[in-house]
Amino acid sequence: MANLVVRNIDEKIVRVLKARAGKHGVSAEAEHRKILEAVLLKPKKKNFAEIIQSIPNVGEDADFERKQDGIEKSDDVFT
Repeated sequence: MANLVVRNIDEKIVRVLKARAGKHGVSAEAEHRKILEAVLLKPKKKNFAEIIQSIPNVGEDADFERKQDGIEKSDDVFT
């Protein structure tokens, strides 16, 4: 494993890091590693086009036509 030294960090950031580490019951260094890992190695989010393309082809629109028995379709909803 490599070592990383980060210099010139604002004291407020250090306080928040230590507080967060305390909440998780780990050292500030361990918390720092978890933050770096979560941010840098998280899976890439898909954009909308990629999500749509990932939907499997399950049939044609006509295959899913809604049919209701006993109800006649009317253009006038107030009749």
